Amino acid sequence: METIKVQKNQIIAKQNGKVKAWYLILEGSVVQRNSYARVVLEKEGIVGVSESDRYLCDYVAREDSVLVVFPYDTADDLIKVLNGQESMRGVLLRAALKQRQKLLETYAGFRNLVRQFHSFAESQYNDYTLLCSQLRLDGQSFNRMDNFKPLDMVHKAENWEVNNSTSLMKGYLDPYVHLMQKDDSLCIGAIMEASYQTRRVTQGIIEMVEYLKYNQDILLAESGNDMFHLYFELLLQAETNNYDTKALRERMDKMAEVIRKLNIYDEKLVSERIGEYQTHDFSAATDGYATPQAESDLPDGEEWDDEGGKENGEDCLAYILTYAGYEEAKVEEVRTLIQKYGDLPDMLSTDAEAFGLRKQISQMFYDTYYKVFMKVMKDKEEPTPIVEMFLNFGFMDVQMVGEENANILYDLTEHLDCCNSDHVFTIFSWLRSIYQGENEPSKNEFDLDYTGYLAELRKTGKIRPEQVNEYAANREMKIKFEIQNMFTSGNRITYGRISTFCPVLGENDLINSIDKMLVTVQKIDEALNNIRKIDFSVFYREVMFSDPNRGINHESVMKEVLPNIILMPNAGTRAQMWQETAGVKRDTPARFMFPIFTAVDLDDMMIDTVGRFRWELCRKIQGVHWNDIRDRSLTSEYCDYIQFYRKNNELSTDAKEKIKSALLRGKNNYREVFVKDYQNWVKYESKGSFRLNKVSREILLTYCPFAKPIREELKANPMYTNGLHRYDLQTAKKVQRIQGVYDKYVKAGGVINAELKENLDYYSL
Repeated sequence: METIKVQKNQIIAKQNGKVKAWYLILEGSVVQRNSYARVVLEKEGIVGVSESDRYLCDYVAREDSVLVVFPYDTADDLIKVLNGQESMRGVLLRAALKQRQKLLETYAGFRNLVRQFHSFAESQYNDYTLLCSQLRLDGQSFNRMDNFKPLDMVHKAENWEVNNSTSLMKGYLDPYVHLMQKDDSLCIGAIMEASYQTRRVTQGIIEMVEYLKYNQDILLAESGNDMFHLYFELLLQAETNNYDTKALRERMDKMAEVIRKLNIYDEKLVSERIGEYQTHDFSAATDGYATPQAESDLPDGEEWDDEGGKENGEDCLAYILTYAGYEEAKVEEVRTLIQKYGDLPDMLSTDAEAFGLRKQISQMFYDTYYKVFMKVMKDKEEPTPIVEMFLNFGFMDVQMVGEENANILYDLTEHLDCCNSDHVFTIFSWLRSIYQGENEPSKNEFDLDYTGYLAELRKTGKIRPEQVNEYAANREMKIKFEIQNMFTSGNRITYGRISTFCPVLGENDLINSIDKMLVTVQKIDEALNNIRKIDFSVFYREVMFSDPNRGINHESVMKEVLPNIILMPNAGTRAQMWQETAGVKRDTPARFMFPIFTAVDLDDMMIDTVGRFRWELCRKIQGVHWNDIRDRSLTSEYCDYIQFYRKNNELSTDAKEKIKSALLRGKNNYREVFVKDYQNWVKYESKGSFRLNKVSREILLTYCPFAKPIREELKANPMYTNGLHRYDLQTAKKVQRIQGVYDKYVKAGGVINAELKENLDYYSL
């Protein structure tokens, strides 16, 4: 164990980071945070006790603090910490129990908050419809309430758990700790029991936070399309008609009070909206009260309802095309084209007529996309919901997608943060990152990046040498390059059925409810983490560390680089590994593409994509030697194994027949055979269910080793004994060498920074 000091606001652990240690707070305090949820861990709190493989929350020092760090991977690590230390047993157990109680109290608070939120919103809407009827005033439709359901919890804390913990903390904590600390097994069992409970409780808190985030705009939304607006409109109508508005005002005041007390809204938004109501001069009320801001951007003369679409549900198409700059004649031409396609007896037909219509629609779609995107960027304003639906989901026409789906997509534009993070992007946010210079365009289908593409244009005489630098910094050309190459191809590939692909989102593609099909950051991270729990080294790369002044010229260190994942605007069935790195450097993130809606198992899609990434990254690193057995690597050994499997005496006749069949299914592509083996490796072999032959198992064990907990479980199995023993010996030698290098480096005045520490931690995973 070591003691460390952290400064105020210093991040101790980040959400989704690998859990490698627990931190006991000796002095100060730490905030455990996830969106709205904040839990303050005081002295003797433990950072990590409610976590498993990956951190569920961020942990940030609330003040200057002192922490005791002890390695933690499994419960066995606690045995080493507590062995023979009765006082430390009591400290850790007491801390775990206190933390469980604090999280249970936080859970109970959020549970009440969620129930009150749902109950209040439903009662307010029911009262609204009743008041409209009683006052004989025209109410507005509010589709957000159609799908507003109580939260069905997955990670629950039962009442008996809360009561049990409360009773223990109030009257029996000291006797309980005194009893448990007498024995390591009793103490560790009690700590781990509390740990599992706090993890489930933390997951429950996160569920409730996500529920509130998704539904908070029912009461108050940035767009103004909310219940507060409904009541304000009704109040103005009542004032205009000289009705008694006391009941309405009471409800408005109550709603304002609840909105403030919920403490889940932006303070500026709350102040503006409630202030607008409280300072309004009702004596001057007229029918001209301003509707949500989005309406001001609509074409003159159009009648749009409060959902942001035309009342007959048809002119979203015209709105998008007009926004893109098309003339009226072109708008009608596109409308006719979409109508013809929608009127086909079978929209999934592959005959000449259907193929021709899809081709025309595709050309129109990507041309429109480029124009709409560039207008949004140049206007420097947030797009309206309809434009966001087009840019993020491929929506263009209500009739194509269905009115109910269109309304759900409209509401979803308020929650697009659930599809965006530092490594997950919708196609719109991805293109915006390129336009803003945060990312470079992807490679095209000929494996040329944007720089290589310009060089090719110069070589073929299509541009002059002096234009290369000019075009290299041209943001519009970069966007056009990305749309014409990665976007166009990736959209078609991730859809899954290339011959019937149409980029305009259609109702036929949405075979399940949108909320279930939506691919979110949370779902992506879960799928990624499920693989990282098994194949821990999958996203680690060797990068060079150098500090010649202190004796290190070139030292290879392992660094984890998560992929960038781009969500294509379609309802698809496939994922695509587009690039193994973003550039020439090894430590740049890969680029994966997934559909933004899918009914296919996301874990299976991710395993398939990661398998291809494994293969292609090795090819890139090995260069021309990728299949040369003299330079041993994953690809070279696998190619040698497949190429000469018929002569391999270690393979049975049955195994050889299976390889032959796999080659036929993979059209003689060695990578495809490897990907199937990798799927079996992750899904079955990691659980001790044997699907691979001896040779392929040895190759994957060498280059795609299992994480430590899985290795420990498999060591007793004779199929793995020799391979895992060899792995342990090789790892011990590497650690010994690294430790020697680090010792010399520290003696020379060097500091073991985060990069070097991560490298050493890698060998303990």
